[in-house]
Amino acid sequence: MGLPRAHRRPALGRLIVADPLDTGWALRWIRGAAEVLGENRALLIDLDRLIGDADHGENLDRGFSAVVAKLDGTEAPAPPAAVLKLVAMTLMSTVGGAAGPLYGTAFLRAATSLGDAEVVDAEAAAAMVLAARDGIAARGKAEVGDKTMIDAWTPAAESAGAAARAGAPPPGVRAAAANAAHAGAVATEPLIARKGRASYLGERSAGHQDPGAVSTALILQAAASAAGIDTP
Repeated sequence: MGLPRAHRRPALGRLIVADPLDTGWALRWIRGAAEVLGENRALLIDLDRLIGDADHGENLDRGFSAVVAKLDGTEAPAPPAAVLKLVAMTLMSTVGGAAGPLYGTAFLRAATSLGDAEVVDAEAAAAMVLAARDGIAARGKAEVGDKTMIDAWTPAAESAGAAARAGAPPPGVRAAAANAAHAGAVATEPLIARKGRASYLGERSAGHQDPGAVSTALILQAAASAAGIDTP
């Protein structure tokens, strides 16, 4: 299927700002994620209608809108981990279905991995993606190839780690994660679902991208954009 502009891969190396990955970045990321999920609400609903409950887009739009409302109504939390913890708690309390617990766990594990650091370096940027992936895997009991969001999170974590080890700056690590998540989401299309409601369809689940993998790509793209990666 064709991808909207908001689901295209960030261009590695096209830095438009040089801001550090600090609390400001975390806030831009979450506000950007809310925006891009809102823009792609209908896409995610349509994808989920084909192989699920048709509520993924609505649930995430509602959840991230609630996050933004909390950010607007309170003093901005700091450090970055505090922002991510607020996201986790809000998603767990406002998002129904599997998405709330899974994304809530992802953001909570990512927050824990950052600790009290005020600035996220390249190693920490990779570690938080891995921590989020591990949290989702533990909660959802899914593996690569099951046609779930793990198919986007795992390549994202692997690519982020490889980028950090190769000496990429923190924004480059975020771009590597976003690009790999995008590719992982696209690669779910021919898979036959082995987990969740989509698994009830058997072979009929093939031919459609997994909505959780697509929303993962959108969220990680927002993280890259907030870090100064220009998206064509």
